[in-house]
Amino acid sequence: MNPALWISKTGLDAQTKEIAVISNNLANASTVGFKKSRAVFEDLLYQTVNQPGGRSAQDTEMPSGLMLGAGTKVVATQKIHTQGDLLNTDNALDLMIQGEGFFQVQMPDGSLSYTRNGQFTMDEEGNMVTPGAGYLVQPQITIPPDAKNINVSQDGEVSVSLQGQAEPAVIGQINTVNFVNPSGLEPIGQNLFVETAVSGAPQEGVPGLEGFGMIVQGALETSNVNTTEELVNLIESQRVYEMNSKVISAVDQMLSYINQQL
Repeated sequence: MNPALWISKTGLDAQTKEIAVISNNLANASTVGFKKSRAVFEDLLYQTVNQPGGRSAQDTEMPSGLMLGAGTKVVATQKIHTQGDLLNTDNALDLMIQGEGFFQVQMPDGSLSYTRNGQFTMDEEGNMVTPGAGYLVQPQITIPPDAKNINVSQDGEVSVSLQGQAEPAVIGQINTVNFVNPSGLEPIGQNLFVETAVSGAPQEGVPGLEGFGMIVQGALETSNVNTTEELVNLIESQRVYEMNSKVISAVDQMLSYINQQL
C-alpha cells in the first residue's frame, strides 16, 4: 500500500476537525462572553531510513538523513482568552469584566463553575442568577423587593436605594476569580468553564485590585471571534482539504496505471 494514501487521509481527518473548530467559532460569534478556539496540529511519527549523522563512508557522515513522515493530527483545541468588545446595554444587572477574571456560578450539585458572561437576571426570591439555567451567582447576591437603582461599583460592591432611606444600602460584594492557566479550563457549555488539574486553583479577589479586571455595569462583553479571520481560516482549511484529496486521487491513478500496464 502506498504510504501517501494514509498520509493524505490523516490530512483529511485533521482538516475536518479544524473546520469543525472554525464552524463552532462562527456559530458563537454573537454569544456573550464566548472565547474562540483554535486547533493545535502535530506531525506524526517518522520512519527513519537513514539516520542523520550516520556513516556514508569510512571518513564521512551524512549531513541529513532520510526520514519519511506519517502525516498529521489535531492534538488539542486551545481557548483564546482575549478581551471581547464592550456592548452597552444600560441594564443594571448586565455586568462585564474589563480585564482578567471570571464570575463564579454555583451548579445544582454545589460545585462552582466560571463564566465571562455577565448577562444576569433575578429569580423569584431576588437572587442574582444566570439567564439560561438560573444558576446562582457566587457570592450570593439577594436584591430586596423594594430595591431601586441597583448599583454595582467597579470593585464589585452591590448597593441599592431603599424606600425611606437616604443613603444607599450595601447588599453584597461580587468577587471574581482568576487562574494561572485559563486555557486549561474545561468548557462545559452554557458559557461555563470548570476547573481542571492544569488550569490551576481558582484565585479569588476584589475586582480592579491585585491584577483582577474591574467590573463595568450596564455593559456586556461580546464574543472575541473575528468573523473575517475565521472565514479566511475556513478558506485555507478548505484548500488544504482539497489538496489532500487530490493527492489521494493522484496515488489512486498511479496504482491503477501500474495494475493495468504491468
